[in-house]
Amino acid sequence: MKVTDRIRAFAALGKLIEGMMEQELGQLAEQAYRRNNWFTEESVRLAVKGVLQYLNEKKLEKWLARYDIRDQTAKVGVVMAGNIPLVGFHDLLAVLASGNQIHAKLSSKDELLLPTIVDELLAIEPRFKARIHFVDKLNKVDAIIATGSDNSSRYFEYYFSRYPHIIRKNRTACGVIRGDEDNDALMALGRDIFTYFGLGCRNVSKLYIPPDYPMNQILHALEAFHHVQDHHKYRNNYDYNKSIYLVNQAPHFDNGVILLKESEAIASPISVVFYQYYRNENQLKSILQENSQKIQCIISEEGWYPGSIPFGKAQLPELWDYADHLDTMEFLTGL
Repeated sequence: MKVTDRIRAFAALGKLIEGMMEQELGQLAEQAYRRNNWFTEESVRLAVKGVLQYLNEKKLEKWLARYDIRDQTAKVGVVMAGNIPLVGFHDLLAVLASGNQIHAKLSSKDELLLPTIVDELLAIEPRFKARIHFVDKLNKVDAIIATGSDNSSRYFEYYFSRYPHIIRKNRTACGVIRGDEDNDALMALGRDIFTYFGLGCRNVSKLYIPPDYPMNQILHALEAFHHVQDHHKYRNNYDYNKSIYLVNQAPHFDNGVILLKESEAIASPISVVFYQYYRNENQLKSILQENSQKIQCIISEEGWYPGSIPFGKAQLPELWDYADHLDTMEFLTGL
């Protein structure tokens, strides 16, 4: 298959998904929720929106034009995460776009959505069938892409060390508060915090704020996301973390929706956002550089902080916004 054939197939897939009947998408989301209660209909619809952003013909052409792509034969094993819906789609797309075969080990948390989309892709372009394999074990592969926790990454590093590999670890997003953000800006920040209930690596779990910042401004804005408390799994996390802080008499803020706690740690539990004060931009730059291996992305109002993206945009990465800042396509085209 030529690169142009692949691009046309992916673009056609995007149009097919975009034209999916409302009822059909709702039924798919309902099935996903039955298997994994974190996958609400809202979460599934947002994940599909993210997939559609990838499947734009002009963006696909722009993305792939950067690489020397041949029709390769490498068998690429992909250990997929399942923290948010369709989180493994970009790896699937990249492996196929690079001309390689994918041997995907699905997460038990997300076994329905990706195979459903693959079925639609194969109906559009049957030649992909020989290049897509869903497997229980990754045997006889030539390279590995694995996404997991810091603990599982140590296992991956050991087990797959003899293969060319990309091993992704725990990362999260950080938000930078300048101090003059209005309520609309903080509401946009709230989307980066609460989307997918905070389960994604691009969810904000840490805020950097200037001294003497009135925390009630954030607390007030985030009250608008009170609906997350209707979800039993989120509520259980909130109740548990709140009880721990109360029993330990740990200082924190609580608006009935989320807990804010001062900490130098980057990754916070579900229902909690850590915050840390910074004196000036030089100190902030130093802190962020020191923790760069734990940060997936940085967000700020309208992207004012260098290298950051605007509030509200964390969960809609572009094709070239690679996880852990590792260029997956460069790796794949070099096999």
